Amino acid sequence: MNKEQIIAYIKENNTEKVKFAFADIDGILRGKVISTQKFMDGLQGGYGFCDVVFGWDSADVTYDNVELTGWHTGYPDKQCYIDLSTFRTVPWEDNIPFFLADFTGPKGGALPACPRSLLKQIANNCTDMGYHAAFTQEFEWFNFKETPQTLHQKGFTNLEPLSPGMFGYSLLRTSQNSAFYYDLFNLLTRFNIPIEGLHTETGPGVYEAAIAHSDVLDAADKAILFKAAVKEIGARHGITASFMAKWNQQLPGCGGHIHQSLWDKGQTRNLFYDTGDANKMSETYKQYLAGQLYCLPHLLPMYAPNVNSYKRLVEGAWAPTTITWGIDNRTTAMRVINSSASSTRLETRIPGSDTNAYLAMAAALASGLYGIRNKLKLDIAPTTGNGYQDKSNGTLHTSLYDAAIAMQNSSIANELFGEGFVQHFTNTRLWEHRQYAKSVSDWELKRYFESI
Repeated sequence: MNKEQIIAYIKENNTEKVKFAFADIDGILRGKVISTQKFMDGLQGGYGFCDVVFGWDSADVTYDNVELTGWHTGYPDKQCYIDLSTFRTVPWEDNIPFFLADFTGPKGGALPACPRSLLKQIANNCTDMGYHAAFTQEFEWFNFKETPQTLHQKGFTNLEPLSPGMFGYSLLRTSQNSAFYYDLFNLLTRFNIPIEGLHTETGPGVYEAAIAHSDVLDAADKAILFKAAVKEIGARHGITASFMAKWNQQLPGCGGHIHQSLWDKGQTRNLFYDTGDANKMSETYKQYLAGQLYCLPHLLPMYAPNVNSYKRLVEGAWAPTTITWGIDNRTTAMRVINSSASSTRLETRIPGSDTNAYLAMAAALASGLYGIRNKLKLDIAPTTGNGYQDKSNGTLHTSLYDAAIAMQNSSIANELFGEGFVQHFTNTRLWEHRQYAKSVSDWELKRYFESI
């Protein structure tokens, strides 16, 4: 719908209120419900929103190490702008109109901390180079028969999963929870998040969903909304959904793999596919892949943004640990899928389900385009067999601290995303590490409580 059609829809349906939201640096939706009059009034000039939303962490604790906002600025309002192209209605909330927003004004001038604004910039760069970027992110997550109240009462221990046992691709398990299962599929699709596939993964109460691919910005919008929607739908069934990368040491982690390809502007030809190549990979594909491999050590926090992310990136746990690629190889960081012209794509397997989709997709696309612009050679041989053992091109950082320091000092990161974003983002990641470092874990209590 265009602007006139949306306004007509709101008037014809006697809509009294609309909901809008934007993603903060952690990928958490922040927003509000506003009257239709306020909605109309702000379509041109935007809506003032306290910039503390980029000055605090996921627990609303204010950072002490960022310059963009803080006590030193007085936490003023910044203008956010609704993107009318994101219009949809929320089917589980009486079809209230919903929009996504960001901090890019009609004349540009984006707030450096705004993740959606960053991806818009990278997507525009892609278009200027003559490409259409088709993306999607798939998600694995755990479901529990818990509420926020019971989680806190239990101290986040002894949680009851939606179903017991390790039953990947089980029809029985989804049938036993069919009301929730089909609500996910049907309501998400009606919410303009078209689901291609939904099934159980191995692990108690684990589901995996594949979202239909689309333009990179739209794909990131859908990925961001997917996680929020799953949690909201789950709550209506007394179920808590967790997108932690690794919630239990004994169980697999949760992936958030990104699938991507470049097409011509008319979207008629997959520019990654070449029948004349042994691996059916075009030169464009090879340069794109080379760019991702080259930039990976510089951008890892955009794929693995939390302390917990690195507990998923361990050997033998279906998540990569090395800077590798392979043909249909799920042990490497980059998996080349080349079965046909229409489906040839790259799967970046580093991201977990805890990622901020805007930042993870921005990292993937920007680094791929870097490889194309600089005509990088794919001089790393494909890994066959166990990618965990192939350390010839290096390994991933094993902690958020190391990854954040590397990105903060990286000329590549600053070239791709600008110093304003890099400094703000990496300082928030270093803050996250500091909060973890000063905490006392259950492991420490059990190990050292009676130590000599």
